[in-house]
Amino acid sequence: MMKLFSRKKTNRFIELLIRQAQYAVEGFEALLKYLSDPDEDLARQVSLIEKEADEVRRILIDELNRTFVTPLDREDIFALSLTVDDILDYANTTVEEMVLLEIEPTSYIERMVSLLTDAAREIYMGVQRLQDHPNVANDHAVRAKALENRVETVYREAIADLFKMPRDVDHIVYMLKLREVYRHLSNAADRGDAAANVIGDIVVKKL
Repeated sequence: MMKLFSRKKTNRFIELLIRQAQYAVEGFEALLKYLSDPDEDLARQVSLIEKEADEVRRILIDELNRTFVTPLDREDIFALSLTVDDILDYANTTVEEMVLLEIEPTSYIERMVSLLTDAAREIYMGVQRLQDHPNVANDHAVRAKALENRVETVYREAIADLFKMPRDVDHIVYMLKLREVYRHLSNAADRGDAAANVIGDIVVKKL
């Protein structure tokens, strides 16, 4: 029986980028769970996901160094891999900072992580669509950038609220610790924005 449709095989580099982006989503989903239940096992899960994603990136870079013909510009593959990796790194370091500095989740942290999780999903879907539906990939990148902008808005609100009338020395120390966590999440937003920009650049070159 003749097949009416044949599925185009996904390129190996696209496959690896998709896996990286998927790990970024899983990492932020685990971070979101950690905020609801600050548990050592959940903190460890974020770290394990980050390590697995690092291994995928190592494989991608190794194959990139050994392959002459690539489906996208080599620089774009490297840049997208790097920015997606950075997003997940910040999820992991956010947990590490919260544990080391003994920071309890705040409503601002929860809002920023929720937005970053949604943005990571948009990046993931954008990478999935790069090969066959670049315009759709770009739509997801635009949505990711909008979510990143909302993270920055919450970050500014958090910082403004944080520095309202410090009460005593202990409170000032806590403020400085909390600011570090907020800054980690803001940096994650910056890297997500960079990943979305790389997707947009790739789409422009493909069209």
